[in-house]
Amino acid sequence: MSPARASSARTGGLPDRLARVHMVGIGGAGMSGLARILLARGGQVSGSDARESHGVIALRARGALVHVGHDPAALDLIEGGPTVVVTTHAAIPDDNPELVEARRRGIPVLYRPQVLAQLMEGYRTLLISGTHGKTSTTSMAVVALQHCGADPSFAIGGELNESGTNAHHGSGGIFVAEADESDGSLLEYRPDVVVVTNIEADHLDFFGTAEAYTRVFDEFADLIRPGGALVVCLDDPGAAALGQRSAQRLAEKGIAVLGYGTGTGAPGAPAVPCVGRLSEVVAGGTGSTTQVVVAPPLVPAATTRSMRVTLPGIHMARNAVGALLGCLAVDPDAQVATVIDGIEGFGGVHRRFEFRGEVAGVSVYDDYAHHPTEVRAVLSAARDLARENGGRVVAVFQPHLYSRTEEFATEFAEALSLADEVILADVYGAREEPRPGVTGRLISDAVSVPAVFVPAISDLPAAVVSRTAARDVVLTIGAGDITMQGPYILAALGS
Repeated sequence: MSPARASSARTGGLPDRLARVHMVGIGGAGMSGLARILLARGGQVSGSDARESHGVIALRARGALVHVGHDPAALDLIEGGPTVVVTTHAAIPDDNPELVEARRRGIPVLYRPQVLAQLMEGYRTLLISGTHGKTSTTSMAVVALQHCGADPSFAIGGELNESGTNAHHGSGGIFVAEADESDGSLLEYRPDVVVVTNIEADHLDFFGTAEAYTRVFDEFADLIRPGGALVVCLDDPGAAALGQRSAQRLAEKGIAVLGYGTGTGAPGAPAVPCVGRLSEVVAGGTGSTTQVVVAPPLVPAATTRSMRVTLPGIHMARNAVGALLGCLAVDPDAQVATVIDGIEGFGGVHRRFEFRGEVAGVSVYDDYAHHPTEVRAVLSAARDLARENGGRVVAVFQPHLYSRTEEFATEFAEALSLADEVILADVYGAREEPRPGVTGRLISDAVSVPAVFVPAISDLPAAVVSRTAARDVVLTIGAGDITMQGPYILAALGS
């Protein structure tokens, strides 16, 4: 049995310090996934969150003790108190009363990635990183490895449509996860295989400069274990440049640097061989079909196979090939045909071009895109779908973070101009305080197609109804509470 399929005693238990864990903000996507794995491994878990949610209810059903609201007394939900308190860099402020109380009591406070790194010990790890596409690529890899019979553990940023969960403690020896670069926390991990989908300046509120943002990926590549692999998308200049910079340095440590894309290589990355090539890509409204050529060293001889990706857009086809190569690199037992069969059965991730319903001939979708490049990609896919329907694309966009809105207002406007009409909601500030003059109007005024700024989110459904007709495609876009508007828009369309 190969190391990738072998289970060990270490994959079933927990270190003593993680025996009793209290999680501040336990209902969040990343934190709830961590809680699921801790509970599945026999740990005691308590936590707090600002509000009730489906995620909180699901964790209670699995044995977690969750307090709604932040209160120092929540640290006493588990008998004997927690051995460690877990929080996140961005979502929870340092003056949170539970964190203050934990430090007063001398209870160690760890960030989520530090705990996730401990849970990966003893596994062969596949980590997906990049500015965009992490969740979709990670999810495809998980479903493909499950199809291969590997039963990997995983932690992803969205819920798999197949299983309705964002994390799982598997019986196999592989662990698949997203490596989030937004706060530099990916440097906690020691991966075996890394797939980098793309690199483009983002999260400058944390990094300060594009150079500092790019540098964190170089540092991450240097953490790959000897004998591992770095897989980069050669269609993306940032990822290709990372591969070129890293090739010689990593080769000296026995780490392969491999590429994938629509060509035979990248002009700026001659040291990175293209071992996963997409050709004859045929895009459709609900997906794409492509021929994939997989070359050594991941296979003994070049292999060509047709692949159908059920999510629209060329970017999703690229993500699928990245997932394919990642699976082959992390699991020596995996076969190209079996991995592709798994990818073809992938049903998507919550909030990634997710169909919400159709009323009066108007189709409504929802997507998490919150960076200009992501918005451009999802609207390009929506245009393919609208073209097949014989209708138009109406984008309903909610900017996420004041800093990102101010930094990328022009780029957002250019991306949104791929739609036929645009409805701009106000900024979802999340962890940030408002900035003077930074509203959704900053973007709507620069859009080159008909656009309107709707400051009150409750007015969005009526704005959609007044701007749509049968066969149109409506897409709610953003990382905030815009996702909740789908049912209200559908109800308004039917009234």
